[in-house]
Amino acid sequence: MSKTGMHTLSEVSQMISDGRILMLAGDEDLLSKLPAGKWIGGTSVNFIADQGGTTDRDRIFVTDLTDRTDKVEIRAYDADTINKLGADYPANGFAAIIVPGMSGIHASFAKDVQSYDGIFNSPLIGWIAGVHLSEIGKRAPKSFAGNGVPLSDKAAVMHVTLPEDLHATVDIINLFSQGTGDAIVFDKDGFESDGDCHIAGKPVSLARYVAERGIDTKLPLVANYNGAMINVSIQSVDQDAGKVQFYAPVFNGVEYRFAEPVNDYAATFAKNLQGQKIGDVAFSCNCILNYAYAELEGKKTGTLVGPITFGEVAYMLLNQTLAYLTIQRAA
Repeated sequence: MSKTGMHTLSEVSQMISDGRILMLAGDEDLLSKLPAGKWIGGTSVNFIADQGGTTDRDRIFVTDLTDRTDKVEIRAYDADTINKLGADYPANGFAAIIVPGMSGIHASFAKDVQSYDGIFNSPLIGWIAGVHLSEIGKRAPKSFAGNGVPLSDKAAVMHVTLPEDLHATVDIINLFSQGTGDAIVFDKDGFESDGDCHIAGKPVSLARYVAERGIDTKLPLVANYNGAMINVSIQSVDQDAGKVQFYAPVFNGVEYRFAEPVNDYAATFAKNLQGQKIGDVAFSCNCILNYAYAELEGKKTGTLVGPITFGEVAYMLLNQTLAYLTIQRAA
């Protein structure tokens, strides 16, 4: 029987000793005390649990994959080897990845993942590890690759082989679509804009543009990738320095627009959940900005539970998105 949900350190340690296959999220102090085994983990203290959104430093969120898995292989990739990720995919299954936020490999993965050979040949799901919002800049997010050693600049990946009669599918829930405002095109890739963009065809400082237009920075920039709406969330705006920091990279030559406003964030999120046909979910994660802006503390997101993250991975890095993995019988 699946053990997915919130558990104590001793309970999780016993699951690992029993050979269960787990994806874990929790405070670094807890994860670093776990024994070696068939698990990967990442730091987070915010979760959507069975009882709703919660902040918890004393328990670990467990995603238990044991009952649907043939075998797993756990690897740690650094910035020099992460581009080999697709070559290591199982023949039938998926890969789960946890990347420490605000690290070199976070930047490398975010900017280059779409160019990795074979990256779209099998489902890739996961999250960017984070910390409590009050600890940004004070504690570094960490990943864990099968033991209690915290990794500050390596991605932990679990390659999961499924039985032949099962297959995995990755999907997302995104509240946002491109608004009707000015097109924004950046002159270079990166997590920061320091005036290097064109807005409505003219060179403009994005920081100044945001201030002058009174733009709500809870709204992400949205790019339309062949019908898929991909968000880039605003981390901070420094008008004096003329800089805007992002939670994911923007890309040169891509046309962005600020998202269409969402009048009632919490109600819109609930409506999207109700309208999505969601199957047998093996794993899900939700963005820290959704958690904060939709006021999800104490609230449920349908049947979807999991860690709250500094970014979601559904093949590529996403922001302000709920990502999930389903495992179903092969047709």
